[in-house]
Amino acid sequence: MIGIIGAMDSEIQLLLEDLQDRRDEHFGSFTLHVGRLENHPVTIAKCGVGKVNAAALTQLMMLQDIDQVIFTGVAGALDSSLNVGDIVISQDTMQSDPDVTVLGYKLGEIPGEALTWVADPGLVEIAQKAAHTVEGIQVKVGRILSCDQFIANPEKSRWIYETFNGLCTEMEGAATAQICSKWQVPFVIIRSISDSANHSAKVDFREFTVLAATRAKQVVRAMLRSM
Repeated sequence: MIGIIGAMDSEIQLLLEDLQDRRDEHFGSFTLHVGRLENHPVTIAKCGVGKVNAAALTQLMMLQDIDQVIFTGVAGALDSSLNVGDIVISQDTMQSDPDVTVLGYKLGEIPGEALTWVADPGLVEIAQKAAHTVEGIQVKVGRILSCDQFIANPEKSRWIYETFNGLCTEMEGAATAQICSKWQVPFVIIRSISDSANHSAKVDFREFTVLAATRAKQVVRAMLRSM
């Protein structure tokens, strides 16, 4: 079964509208929406914002016979060539906020964990082909960064980009990737750009979230049709 995760209602609602044979299963504060989409058995769920929420839901999914995970949603651009609605697909992902450098670890590295988590090459290829079916957008494959911060400062955005070489920044993907890697479950993160992670990010995010979520939904549906 394919697990599809989004952080917010707006990031999964468009997929839920098309979910066939739907049944809802409740586990604590999480609701798993189980059914069929594009003739595939899927479980769709909202994790909530932030890395802890993403890790908690992903762990729950690992106990539900999920054999691959797609994380979908919006992100802030770090690469200045990315525009609202463009798609970024994870080659790999890492956290940009851990700092244990005083003990000799690299910036972003969590003791005892990998520095980066690599997305499944097969899922990346399928996602890339699917994204190219959406007209009028740019598609890039590269590093997606996660941190428990909404980046809305141009200087900080530039520092994160130069330090970690990420195309975009969000608040969940790396946590899901970390849990998937522990279970050896293939994953890919698909993010549509909603803002530029600078001083206008707050306004852009609110204005363009629905557009970006629609683009991400189109890619996920196209992926499932080709899988």
